[in-house]
Amino acid sequence: MPLLHLSLPAHRLLVGRRRLFAPLTPPPSRISIRSAAEDGCDLPFPPERAPHHRELAAAAASVERACRLCVDVKRSLLSGGRKILEKNDQSPVTIADFGVQALISFELQQLFPSIPLVAEEDSTFLKSSNPDDNSGNVLIESISSAVADKVKNSGSPLTHDDVLRAIDRGGKDAVSFDSNPATYWVLDPIDGTKGFLKGDDALYVVGLALVVNGKVAVGVMGCPNWTNGTTANKKEENLDPCPGNGILMVSHVCCGTWSRHLSPEIGQFTTAQDVWKRCFVDACSVVHMARFCIPDSQTWNMIPLSVLFDSTTDESDTRDENKILLRYACCGSLCKYIMVASGRASVFFSRARVNTQIKAWDHAVGMICVQEAGGQISDWSGEPLDLAADLTGRRILYPSGGVLVTNGALHDKLVELISANYK
Repeated sequence: MPLLHLSLPAHRLLVGRRRLFAPLTPPPSRISIRSAAEDGCDLPFPPERAPHHRELAAAAASVERACRLCVDVKRSLLSGGRKILEKNDQSPVTIADFGVQALISFELQQLFPSIPLVAEEDSTFLKSSNPDDNSGNVLIESISSAVADKVKNSGSPLTHDDVLRAIDRGGKDAVSFDSNPATYWVLDPIDGTKGFLKGDDALYVVGLALVVNGKVAVGVMGCPNWTNGTTANKKEENLDPCPGNGILMVSHVCCGTWSRHLSPEIGQFTTAQDVWKRCFVDACSVVHMARFCIPDSQTWNMIPLSVLFDSTTDESDTRDENKILLRYACCGSLCKYIMVASGRASVFFSRARVNTQIKAWDHAVGMICVQEAGGQISDWSGEPLDLAADLTGRRILYPSGGVLVTNGALHDKLVELISANYK
């Protein structure tokens, strides 16, 4: 089957002092990647309605395989070996983080070699891990094994260098942009690694977005642990867009946001369009009746609305005009976006903090999923998030005050309340 070819204008890259077109290195010649069509990953809308249909189909298939990789790694995570590490910022990272990035990087480069990748990880950490006891090579071997299990290999097995190159394709030194609108992928291999390390019901997300000429055009999120009881009480079970274990959420500009079950095994992709469910934000238009989410690292008193409203996490509490419902249900940012896009929550607040960078991969894919479900995203002043604010890297966001994700109906009112109470 022929490879999928990009129908988008080529972006411009700066490498050293020369201007050239991606890719910086040719794709590995010994690796045969299964395309989205070969895996039978169908979408809920026809190609003629979606100019980036092929890109989304490939992204959905790749994210679904990456979710299976996560499930398999987690199953054996504590069975032995050094598979949990701590990065310089004290955040945890596992072989699943690196494995997902390597896997998706391989697939995207094979199918769309002209589009660069902006992703969270690079191999520097692996190469510097305790060289005296050879633990770095052990980790890379574990990552290679996890990736090889999900990649159809046409010949000799993946080498350590193959894996490191795939990871580094999304690293901070892989590409440099200029001031022109750019086209590139944004990947968070595992958003919510702390959740990944917790029990089976803790949420984590594999998130992949395609930015086209500076705007998010395509998004896919996979959450293996999402169930019909996630953050819900019994009265709300019918609101879940994808009841059962695991969710795959896809979005395409002007085509809506949709979700379905994650397939139980690799190669068992569901093709019937009627399994997809259209996602919509909730219709709440009264602030004190809304359901709020905030980052697990922040507290309600860090949010400007705390001067006006008390909070409760007990859904059985009687709420009045002075109390809101706060949901502590998940780790990471992207699962909060899933909650808003699927109508499980009305609002997601995140405050910008000194000495803490807000990364593009924590928000890009969530932005289009919420927007296409009817919601709205801005900074606390009401301005859209600028994905190009980090001019050369496209890795960092600089929202004024923080990030505000809403169902749309509440957005203007919340911006007004923030403006009146945020200093």
